[in-house]
Amino acid sequence: MLDQYIASHIEPEGDYLYRLYRATNIHTIHGRMASGHLQGRLLKMLVEMIRPRYVLEVGTFSGYSALCMAEGLKTLVMEEPHIERKLYTFEINDEMEDFTRPWIEGSGLARLIDFRIGDANKLAPRLNVTFDMAFVDGDKRSYVETYETVLRLLHPGGFILADNTLWDGHVIDPTYDHDHQTKGIRAFNDHVAADTRVEKVILPLRDGLTIIRKKRDSET
Repeated sequence: MLDQYIASHIEPEGDYLYRLYRATNIHTIHGRMASGHLQGRLLKMLVEMIRPRYVLEVGTFSGYSALCMAEGLKTLVMEEPHIERKLYTFEINDEMEDFTRPWIEGSGLARLIDFRIGDANKLAPRLNVTFDMAFVDGDKRSYVETYETVLRLLHPGGFILADNTLWDGHVIDPTYDHDHQTKGIRAFNDHVAADTRVEKVILPLRDGLTIIRKKRDSET
């Protein structure tokens, strides 16, 4: 399969992440929501490219994507130890905490991750942190609201990565016209497409990853 070919020609996943991904699929519902090998390596590399001081994640789930981005932050800290770097990650489902927190704490990357349970739309603005990068992978029904929250907290020139924006092709499938999550993704895609404050591109990776850059002259 093509997926296997890709996986064998990119940076390895690492044993800890492999075990986390497997545990996620065994012990949680909707285990495929975890980013996985390919997207995880992309997230790490994007952190190393963007070189953020502060990263915001909306939707921690089992912690896989957070650990990948923290790996990127660790690389940057090793290169520039005098610069503080931190990932703030929010998970609204408090039932995930008992699974996720031990994996974060046991990763060797916990000092770079601030894991919080709660609604990022309410709690993230209270941090008084301006972010350079954000990864949005929360409730699809509130993606537009989350986008506006995150955009206000983002430095001009900063990046938002929005996951699941093709939603397994449901965004163009009329049989999903009454599905609330599909409608949320469609509304988000239309909202971003019309937003002159940002530049954007959709990558057909897994079920869609939109990369959004806040223009440097944006006043939001």
